[in-house]
Amino acid sequence: MSHHAGPDGHHAPARADRRTRLLLTALLAPVLLATVVGAVMLRAPAGDRPTLQTMAPGSSVQEVTVTAVDRQATALAQLDARTAQGEDVEVHAPPEYLPEIDVGDRVRVIVLPTDAVAGAPAGTPTHVFVDFVRGPPMLLLAGVMAVLVVAVARLRGAAALLGLGLSLAGLASFTLPALLAGRPAAAVAVVSAVGIMVVVLYLVHGFSARTSTALVGTVVGILLTAGLGAWATGATHLTGLGGESSLDLLQLAPDLSLSGVLLCGLVLAGLGVLNDVTITQASAVWELRASSPTASRREVFARAMRIGRDHIASTVYTVAFAYVGAALPLVLLVAMSDRAVLDVLGAGEVAEEVVRTLVGSIGLVLAIPVTTALGALLAGPGSLASGVDEGGAVRVPVAG
Repeated sequence: MSHHAGPDGHHAPARADRRTRLLLTALLAPVLLATVVGAVMLRAPAGDRPTLQTMAPGSSVQEVTVTAVDRQATALAQLDARTAQGEDVEVHAPPEYLPEIDVGDRVRVIVLPTDAVAGAPAGTPTHVFVDFVRGPPMLLLAGVMAVLVVAVARLRGAAALLGLGLSLAGLASFTLPALLAGRPAAAVAVVSAVGIMVVVLYLVHGFSARTSTALVGTVVGILLTAGLGAWATGATHLTGLGGESSLDLLQLAPDLSLSGVLLCGLVLAGLGVLNDVTITQASAVWELRASSPTASRREVFARAMRIGRDHIASTVYTVAFAYVGAALPLVLLVAMSDRAVLDVLGAGEVAEEVVRTLVGSIGLVLAIPVTTALGALLAGPGSLASGVDEGGAVRVPVAG
């Protein structure tokens, strides 16, 4: 058996036969149709979303450069700063931020209208510290990442970046307005996740039987995660009220379900790793089939699952550490608590992180054997399009 090499010198993946492609189409067509119909039915106008007012009327935000810091100041003005126009101003900063501010730092301040401080003591500053200016270094990091991704992964890396941008645009235009409008969170989560995965998988990995196999496995994983998440949030009475922004959300968007937001976030949080494990397992199955065209489905499944078990072992602690790292301040508070560990783990915001980790891990672990079994079933003996070349060798044409 010989494989034709692609333009980059690597062997191109073998192409599935017509029967396998038709079967994958029959599996995915209803999923895609249901996703489109669901998106239309759940869609909410983005322009109707409520607005969070963060500044007093008449105030504005300005960027200034710190010229002096008085960490022992007893007056309200702890910072001296200079505006872009060269004006020297005094800035009030909360005490907890003073140790972090140094001369030369660029900070954002709220400029209060004069009448807002008319009744305040003489010398009260009209400039109040808001936060540091983080845009330039963040843009630099994003640029470095984009350059490295494209340099290492080439066209596939560029496609991945494009897929990420389209995914974020989909979340902003569909998922967030739908949640704010009070649409069913489970349905919004599933439609959003499936829609994102359809775009990302085909855009990055191309249209092929292995990509379609991974997509079917991903859809199954999404449904399992959403179903398990819906049960877990109800069984553990997770309300979503433990977060700092929960009361603001309830006040601004009364139709919003905080437990639904928690469920939707639970489904979306595991998409990246879910995509990773399903595309890896699908590729493993089709590569094993290409290398052993006459092997039984059971044999291909067993070989691929040896890869899958290694993937499960690494993925479980990958997910756990990702959540621990993101919630490290909360973990530190738990470590200092004078309550019993089980008592703390079952409390509000901590329980949300624990359930998110457990549900995400279960969904990922289940997605691996499901994707592997589906791939082994579809990539059965004789499932690759083949022929005989002039020399008598069996030829496996590349995917077009």
